[in-house]
Amino acid sequence: MGVRVYKPTSAGRRNASVNDYAELTTDRPEKSLCKRISKTGGRNHHGVTTARFRGGGARRIYRIIDFKRNKDGVPARVATVEYDPNRNCFISLLHYADGEKRYILAPLGIRVGDRVESGLSCEPKPGNAMPLSSIPSGLEIHNIEMTVGQGGKLVRGAGSVARIMAKEGNWVSIVLPSGEMRMVRKECRATIGRLSNPDHQHVRIGKAGRKRHMGRRPHVRGCAMNPVDHPMGGGEGHRSGGRHPCSPTGVPAKGGKTRNPRNPSNKRIIRRRKNKRQGQLVL
Repeated sequence: MGVRVYKPTSAGRRNASVNDYAELTTDRPEKSLCKRISKTGGRNHHGVTTARFRGGGARRIYRIIDFKRNKDGVPARVATVEYDPNRNCFISLLHYADGEKRYILAPLGIRVGDRVESGLSCEPKPGNAMPLSSIPSGLEIHNIEMTVGQGGKLVRGAGSVARIMAKEGNWVSIVLPSGEMRMVRKECRATIGRLSNPDHQHVRIGKAGRKRHMGRRPHVRGCAMNPVDHPMGGGEGHRSGGRHPCSPTGVPAKGGKTRNPRNPSNKRIIRRRKNKRQGQLVL
């Protein structure tokens, strides 16, 4: 596991680096757990662009991931550790004792042949999933549910990790990678361990073409547009527009609140996430 830097044979190569993918064991996904997904190009069902600067990119096949981890009492063997083009962490293929196969998010350090399981009373080791009430305080966790039985929603990015801080009644307090501390029901499930591919943050894209392969089109500055196209457009010379940075629809781009104040999960937040100027919490 690490980052590979090539010889600077071109300007793009000079400024780019790639993951060496030393942890991967195969490049062929399980066909029964794959399906085609159609691209939207950032457009909704009316054909109107709702997410700008998206389109093109390499073709992807979606791997069906088991975020719920609800197959209790059946041990599974790790068959492969694979690359998933739809996320930045690796995935692992599990072969259950009853013959079923499922993909899960691969925790850091998992190896082919390891045994994992899920349930109320399984061993608290990386890869095992269990309710938060059964996980000892202080352990690193990921793929955390926000609603019982819904499947993991929190902490699913490469190298991410959360930690259980306290348990009180029917609620468990956890610290998220952003520094936010929130309460989650004790019946919600989580997987033990830190997610794989922590070096993802050290990879440099290097050139514009590599972004196009990811399905990202060129981003145009608002101040380079006409006033009819953007609130910050127009003016003589390099003008900022006389207002705070915003999107074409007027949504603040820097520092403005974008979270829905009526989100019912807001009341479960004990401490808001850290400001970027203060630095993120190191777990």
